[in-house]
Amino acid sequence: MQERGGAEFLVSLNSWLIQQILTQSSALSNQVCKHCGATGTGNYCNNCGQSFQLKRITVAGIIHEIFHLFTHFDKGFVYTFKKLVTNPGIMQKEYLEGHRIKHQKPFSMFFICATVAALIFYWINRALITYYEIGDQAAASFFQHYMVMLQIVLLPIYAGISRLIFYDSKYNYAEMIILLIYMLSVALLFSALIQLLRFIWPDLETRFIELPVILAYGIITNNFFFDDSRKWITIVKSAITIAACFLLAGFIQDWLIEFLF
Repeated sequence: MQERGGAEFLVSLNSWLIQQILTQSSALSNQVCKHCGATGTGNYCNNCGQSFQLKRITVAGIIHEIFHLFTHFDKGFVYTFKKLVTNPGIMQKEYLEGHRIKHQKPFSMFFICATVAALIFYWINRALITYYEIGDQAAASFFQHYMVMLQIVLLPIYAGISRLIFYDSKYNYAEMIILLIYMLSVALLFSALIQLLRFIWPDLETRFIELPVILAYGIITNNFFFDDSRKWITIVKSAITIAACFLLAGFIQDWLIEFLF
């Protein structure tokens, strides 16, 4: 009886293993690419090359992304920047939904844009000091050494403010970071380019121009990103969020310049 029972158990186990293998094989043979919609087998889409298995954005995934930045440089910077300018909000939404293969990864995008913006800020301040005998040497030094670091530190706070105000959104905290890091990449470049006006009006207080420009860009971005909410509610929430983040960054930046230099 024991031998018969053991044989039946082995037959049942063998049947179960075969069923599991067939189930997994069936699932793998009917995978659909989230980027291009093509079907196929294996780990990657034969049409566009993107992985079939895409996990939801998480904090752990963001930490991995940061380490990935220092060992890889992804293609697609120009494509991503163009999409962020012409389709803000839509680009971030599509990235979170799985359309990622053509895009520059968020943290590498941020470091490129933030570094370029910091250099522009620095060079403009140095030029104003050298050729116009105006400007702020302390500000120039801050932009050269600390601007990118400050924005990295503030990014989780920006995301926390956004998550708090858009509390009824379907997006989690980590996904808010992705939205904001792409938005911040473009906003920093906008701010840097606005600084060029100081060559025409050296005493111009550029923050009064930067805030409306960044506010407009942020509202447009959020209207497309949070498209399941009423537009006027999104506009009000966006204005509060962006103004709070902008004023916070300005206050901390001014304090650090005074404290460090």
